[in-house]
Amino acid sequence: MKIFSNDFQKVDVKRILEKYRANDISIVTIYDNEYPEMLKEIYDPPLALFTLGEKSLLKRNSIAIVGARTADVYAKQAIESLLGPLLERDMVIVSGLAKGTDTFAHRLTIQLGGKTIAVLGGGFFHLYPPENKQLAEQIKKGHLLVSEYPPIWRPQKWYFPMRNRIISGLAKGTVIVQAKVRSGSLITADYALEEGREVFAVPGPIGAPLSEGTNKLIQQGAKLVTSGNDILEELYMD
Repeated sequence: MKIFSNDFQKVDVKRILEKYRANDISIVTIYDNEYPEMLKEIYDPPLALFTLGEKSLLKRNSIAIVGARTADVYAKQAIESLLGPLLERDMVIVSGLAKGTDTFAHRLTIQLGGKTIAVLGGGFFHLYPPENKQLAEQIKKGHLLVSEYPPIWRPQKWYFPMRNRIISGLAKGTVIVQAKVRSGSLITADYALEEGREVFAVPGPIGAPLSEGTNKLIQQGAKLVTSGNDILEELYMD
């Protein structure tokens, strides 16, 4: 305990906070007004969020779009079909900055003039995957990067499943576009169900490995969607 206390006292909090400010990084705690109410409702809300970009997006209505890292052109076309009506309702699109589906969701949202939030599985100073550093730069300038991990923390394999609860926790519903039977996207769907949120799935061709997860979700009761209007009708039905 004495060793821990000595190490803790050596931490230069002032210098760390100055470095955050120099990089435009903000910290939103669960006690702050900027903290999203929907995220407070989940089982294990993060006590603090590190943010880079437009913090106000945390308070906007949002939809999560996730799927396979090996997503193909079908996923891209599906996301294009979904986004129009959602962005017309000023919905923010939340995803995880991963390869494939997440990348399509972020990029297409930006191209169509919408707003997007990327939830990371590590700190801002160690963006992952490295191929998406340019996309992350775009997002932090006009949108929002979010992480529960301090900026100096490197991504770890087990951070990403935990990250998924924030993706679904920020959103009114989660859309799974493509997914194998065992995938991180289905973990996100499970979190959404636990949080009492809607789960939507895009159907895919029978026998296609990337459709097995989404088709199974539909069998289990997820809402089948082929357009953004299907999502809005479910969320706002009276």
